Amino acid sequence: MLTAIVHIDTEAARIPEVAAAIAEVPGVSEVYSVTGGVDLIAVVRVREHEQLADVIADQVSKVKGVLRTQTFIAFRTYSQHDLSQAFALGIED
Repeated sequence: MLTAIVHIDTEAARIPEVAAAIAEVPGVSEVYSVTGGVDLIAVVRVREHEQLADVIADQVSKVKGVLRTQTFIAFRTYSQHDLSQAFALGIED
């Protein structure tokens, strides 16, 4: 599974509509409205690298109101939540 974090700049008046439209794109697991330098952050999860272009370049970036995207591809995941689940299943390092 590949995970990408996508920073999205939008037209200010369309943030809720853009977020809702992006959330409907297959491969997008979450969309967050955030403070800071971008308007939205989307988490994209796909099985193959080529699917990132399909989801991000061909769909997310073409949603009406999206001005710019910047994509970060995750190498590894570090999460207390993941560690807790692994120990609950009896998985050891």
